[in-house]
Amino acid sequence: MKILTKIVVILWIATFFCCTTQHASKIVYKTESLVIEQISPTVFKHVSYLKTNDFGNVACNGMVYITNNEAFVFDTPTTDKVSKELISWIKKEKKAKVNGVVVNHFHDDCLGGLKGFHDENITSYANNLTIELAKKDSVTTPKNGFNERLDLILGSNKVITQFFGEGHTKDNTVSYLESENVLFGGCMIKSLKASKGYLGNANVSEWSNSVAKVKAAFPKTKKVIPGHGKVGDTELLDYTIQLFKQ
Repeated sequence: MKILTKIVVILWIATFFCCTTQHASKIVYKTESLVIEQISPTVFKHVSYLKTNDFGNVACNGMVYITNNEAFVFDTPTTDKVSKELISWIKKEKKAKVNGVVVNHFHDDCLGGLKGFHDENITSYANNLTIELAKKDSVTTPKNGFNERLDLILGSNKVITQFFGEGHTKDNTVSYLESENVLFGGCMIKSLKASKGYLGNANVSEWSNSVAKVKAAFPKTKKVIPGHGKVGDTELLDYTIQLFKQ
């Protein structure tokens, strides 16, 4: 009887680990310029690279949401060429149409490859302040603006993009996939053990307060994708709040 009990326990443990790891993150595409990591059956993190004077060659995160052969992209890769590489992967490998791209804020790691989307006649969205700041930098700007909040639908699922206050920049927004409980925080959210990073356009005194509002707005969040570094859970929100707490 004891042996039978042990066998049952072993089988239960094996089944548990199989079920909990079957949707673990994995790299599904990789070149020198672009890495795509699957976060869940419908959510992917895209990573491209930006050469900087202060931090060297920086890996920059964006998000792709695909359902019912349709897709939204959140933040572009860093160049037009890599954007077209990402779009090609979505079309050829996932058999999906890119319905739009949402830009998180006005820095190059968010919209450096925006022209690549416009060349493919893909609709772009951003906070109106992001569009204003991008125009001042004389770069390609998103074509559709919003104030405070934008709700988009992919399939039958709502995607919320919202401004909660200043932090990394004065225009930074986050995007939340309601059906997936996944938050794309962009550069407003730090990965665990990350430094404060570039603060040239930051509002350090408001950063923690803004992230606290994000956490309160989306209490069901299970996964968080930061602008740089590894995907985590709401611990990333708590870490960012503490990092910038005055």
